[in-house]
Amino acid sequence: MTRKLISSGSPFEKVAGYSRAVVQGAWCFVAGTTGYDYASMAMPVDVADQAANALATIEKALAEGGFAMSDVVRATYYVTKAEYADPVFAATGRVFGEIRPAATLLVCDLLKPEMKVEIEVTAFRG
Repeated sequence: MTRKLISSGSPFEKVAGYSRAVVQGAWCFVAGTTGYDYASMAMPVDVADQAANALATIEKALAEGGFAMSDVVRATYYVTKAEYADPVFAATGRVFGEIRPAATLLVCDLLKPEMKVEIEVTAFRG
């Protein structure tokens, strides 16, 4: 079974020793993804914009691995404040509304203060 490593181009991937996503057989595991625009390395202030950026980065990583958002079976959302849940759910609802993966939202600290949301997903193609 071949393993494929996928990068978003973030310099942090090499420093921290991880991949944006790993494809192993019929599975794709996408690492926690924050709202950076990886082309400019800019972080929007608005949590909804951060969620949209994270989902776009996830979609790109899945596509590179031969998967689609419709293959997502599990999603975990991390937010730094409980009041961010609604704007994040609005963003994820637009993407996952008909897909409806099993999902969990946690309120926690993230690595940097500008990070308000982090999203990770697991996809299965089979």
